[in-house]
Amino acid sequence: ADPGLSQRGRQQAAMVASQLAGMLQPDALSVISSPMRRARETAAPLAQTLDHEVAIDPAFSEVPGPVALSDRRAWLSDFMAAEWDTQPDALRSWRDTAIARLAAVQSDIAVFTHFLLINAVVRGITGRSQTVCFTPDNASITEIDCLNGQLRLVRLGQELATHIN
Repeated sequence: ADPGLSQRGRQQAAMVASQLAGMLQPDALSVISSPMRRARETAAPLAQTLDHEVAIDPAFSEVPGPVALSDRRAWLSDFMAAEWDTQPDALRSWRDTAIARLAAVQSDIAVFTHFLLINAVVRGITGRSQTVCFTPDNASITEIDCLNGQLRLVRLGQELATHIN
C-alpha cells in the first residue's frame, strides 16, 4: 500500500538529487514531498545535500482511488485510459488542488510526487483532455515555471523507460 524504494530507486533518487542540486538556488528552495513513502525517500537525498528539511504536503499525494487496494490495479487501468471530463468531482478536485498549490508558489521548489499527479498538472497547464498525456519515468524531472500565478510547462521529464507499477 505504501512501499519504499528499491535499491534501483535509491540510486535514481541520488542521481536526481545531484541533477537538481546543480539546477537550483539552495537558499531560496523548498523541498516538498507527497506523504507517500517512496516520494519521501526520493526527496531525502536532495534535502540532505542541501541541508534542508522535506516538507510533506498531501496536495501532492498519489491519486486517491475510490476502490479497495485489491481492486486498485483494474481501477487505475480504467482511470489512465480515460479523459478528465469523465472523472468524478473528487478526482478533479485532487488535480485542481495540486495545480492551485503550485500556482501559489513564491519561490523555487522541488516537488517529489507521482506519475499521475505529474500528468494531472501537465494536463492543467496544456489543456489536454487525457488523464495520461505523457509517461514520466521514475526520478525524471519535469520543469514548471510560475509567474503571477500562471503555470507554464518548461520541459517534460524523461519519458518512461521502466514498467508502470
